[in-house]
Order: sequence, then structure tokens, then C-alpha cells
Amino acid sequence: MKKTLFLISVSIAVLSCNIKKEEKGELPDIDVDVSADAGKLPEYEVNWADVNVGTTTKTVEIPKVVIVMEEEQVEVPFIDVDMPDSEKKEERTLMVEAEVTDNEHKINIKEIWASGNRLFVISELTKMQQAIGDKKMRISDQVTLNAPDLEVKHYIIGDKPDRVFNTQHTYIRNMETLKDKVGDYKVIYSK
Repeated sequence: MKKTLFLISVSIAVLSCNIKKEEKGELPDIDVDVSADAGKLPEYEVNWADVNVGTTTKTVEIPKVVIVMEEEQVEVPFIDVDMPDSEKKEERTLMVEAEVTDNEHKINIKEIWASGNRLFVISELTKMQQAIGDKKMRISDQVTLNAPDLEVKHYIIGDKPDRVFNTQHTYIRNMETLKDKVGDYKVIYSK
């Protein structure tokens, strides 16, 4: 087994290099009485291939995605709230956002509930068919609110995308879970 491995490795070494015979060799003289003169093996100069490793500059096509944000006038829901004990109102935008990967998604504000001096903004996150590969996409929906300063809590119905950005809102499985948690409320907006 060792001889076979030796012969294979010698064969590979011989076949993978350029060998040039430098000097003639001769076989040893053998006497019948088993005495022998020392022989001389031929000498060889072995030239191995030169290998250089480095880099080179090439021009290749690389796809790039550019997102351009443009201002555009669109219809946005507007909610005007008059509280019995407050005359001072402030206009502000209630926005829900999510960051998604793999597939396009859409997010819509479905309802806004009022309970005391709190508002509950309930949105729904829906996965679409269109794949976006390894890119990330931010989606949003908004409503304009003209009301006194109220505490606002966002709930999103749907699976929470695995992105750090999505920790700003609470994700729930269904609306029934939230109804039990909130208790008494009045629906002030429904889409």
C-alpha cells in the first residue's frame, strides 16, 4: 500500500512539472558474488510552474436600486375631535410604519378607537405576492388628527417582521385580543 501511494505521488510530481535531464546516469555494476560498485543516479533540474496570485480591475455590471422620494398631493383621512373639557386642539399626523423583507407588504390603518384620553390606532399588515429578494422595504399609512393632546398607542394586526425598526409598535394576532385588553372604547375612525 505504501509503495502504491509512493508511486502515485511520484507520478503526480513528475507529471506536474517540467523536467530537463542535466547529466547522464549509469546503473551500478553487479558482480555475481553479490558485491556491487556504487552506482550513480542521473541528476535532474526541476522547474516548477510560477504561480502569481493578486487582483486585477475589471468593469462589470452591478445592479443598483435607487429610491427617489417625491412629494405628491394625495387624499389623507382627516379626523377632527372635539373633547368636552378642552378647547385647545392641535393638528398632527398619526403614522404607522413597518420595515419588511422578502416580499412586498401593505399596511393600512383600519380603525381608531378612543377610550378616555387615549387613542388606539389599529393597522393591518398584509404580505403581498411580489418578491423583493434580499432588499428591505419601508411601508406606511397615515391619518391627520385635529384634537387635544391625547396619548396614542399603535397596534398592528399581522406577523411582526424580523427587523429592529419594527419594535416601535405592538403586533397582535387579531382584533378580538385587543378588544379584551382595551375594554370600553368608541370607534372614531374606520376604513
